[in-house]
Amino acid sequence: MANKRSKGEGVARETIVRPLKGSVTKHRDRVAPAGARRAARDIAGAVNRVRIIGGLWKRTPLPVTNTAGLRPTPDRVRETLFNWIEHFVPALKAVRALDFFAGTGALGFEIASRGAQRVTLIENNRRLTDQLTQTKRKLAAEQVDIIAADALTTAARWPDASFEVIFIDPPFDAALLTPALATAARLVTPDGLIYVESGAPIDESLLARHGLQIARVGRAGRVHFHLLRQNLSHKPA
Repeated sequence: MANKRSKGEGVARETIVRPLKGSVTKHRDRVAPAGARRAARDIAGAVNRVRIIGGLWKRTPLPVTNTAGLRPTPDRVRETLFNWIEHFVPALKAVRALDFFAGTGALGFEIASRGAQRVTLIENNRRLTDQLTQTKRKLAAEQVDIIAADALTTAARWPDASFEVIFIDPPFDAALLTPALATAARLVTPDGLIYVESGAPIDESLLARHGLQIARVGRAGRVHFHLLRQNLSHKPA
């Protein structure tokens, strides 16, 4: 997923995960001086990699190209996220997944690796879609569809309840979160999940307007990540 923030801002020495309200777990990483120097070079624009955490393609590296503002979801955050997802959806074989702003494809290829039936990646940056296509070919990931287009325009054509899992990781400064949430609330199945990354905690009144509620929440540095479900006791406004 691309945005104008530095890639390095999404990775911090402290990750706080709140699986349930009132419960806080902290994980601290020790960063050696050499590691800090490498991180500085990475931020300056060197090509990097993230890796697939689990499933068929476990440990497969995914390239992070030198694209302005590219901010892939860190490995550690994805590990937490997929622990959450597999708690709610133990068997992913019947899952159809959508990644609105695919970027490196780390989220989409991760869920495909773990057995999702169909995965759709949308990305409007041609350089990134070319890289996604190369990764798909390398993995022979026939269950993955790559769409080079505007995410919201494309998704507007799809019927309600088209996906069991939806990933939303938009550029923080692009004012895309609110319309993407509205679209995802329509596209997700009643028992489905929506994952959101944002630069600040999501306003729960915004979620309530779309009939959504927080199931899990965490933070990594300046990145807040949320797993949402439909609130079946309330209808969207």
